Amino acid sequence: MGGSGGGGFFSGGTSPDDLARRTRQAEDKVQDEAFETGVSDFLASELADYNDRDVDGINAVFNAVKKDLEADFEGTVDLLFGGSISKHTYIDGLSDVDALVLMDRTELKGKEPKQLQKLLADNLRARYGRNAVSVGTLAVTLTHDGKTIQLLPALREGEKFKVASYDGKGWSHIDPAGFAKEMTKVNKAMDGKLVPCIKLAKAIIATFPEQRRLSGYHVESLAIQIFKGDSKPMTTKAMCLHFFDQAATHVKEPIKDSSGQSVHVDEYLGDANSLERRIAADGLGRVARRIRNADGAKSVQAWKELFE
Repeated sequence: MGGSGGGGFFSGGTSPDDLARRTRQAEDKVQDEAFETGVSDFLASELADYNDRDVDGINAVFNAVKKDLEADFEGTVDLLFGGSISKHTYIDGLSDVDALVLMDRTELKGKEPKQLQKLLADNLRARYGRNAVSVGTLAVTLTHDGKTIQLLPALREGEKFKVASYDGKGWSHIDPAGFAKEMTKVNKAMDGKLVPCIKLAKAIIATFPEQRRLSGYHVESLAIQIFKGDSKPMTTKAMCLHFFDQAATHVKEPIKDSSGQSVHVDEYLGDANSLERRIAADGLGRVARRIRNADGAKSVQAWKELFE
């Protein structure tokens, strides 16, 4: 009268199909873990290489320039690190290595940006030689002791500073300390992973054709905008995909940043949805698609090719 006590496929046992499915799942899990570990190790290796750059050498040049400028201008000249060194996102040859040269002197008030730039360039040429100095739209570039740094003349105005606008013809107000503070805040909220993500994003963008590369400040500002308020745990790998996926949308609109840094973030791309912005969005979106394809194929090599 009682039921059979024997086990079978339909009474708690495992059918051949179930066994095959579980085997495939176990194999997929092993493959997934190997892929995630492989990409994680590769990204860690890339970051270790970036972190090994000669930041101390760059700082030594900054300190020497500061000392020389103070002697020549007969007053205090502050070098305020508005570039990547102060925010720890510096990648040699890839990102902005700018210091603001704050010349807080009464006789300089009323000067035009180009006048201030020429004053700085002439001074540096007298010190380091004509061939060591070049003048761009905004900054004065100095090559000294094998290091190249960009120096941006700035004047104090109240509690903030003003520098040449993006086209070099007028003045713009900035707050580099506020910008660095905001980055620190978001980086902390992301468990210190924002800065590594920015470094990797800059390295990938550096592989773009030169005319298609975003500025270092722009990449940093996009990252702040994308991850601000985002508190969910994310790996560095996942953050890279999220950055490029979202940046493809965010880049189409000018960044409005309360720190005052926005004037130097993306005005070079023009108005909202300009051709330049659409081209930039296409490049960023292409990276996001390549990352998804690499993940879908579980290909560490495809991840490596993003940086080549």
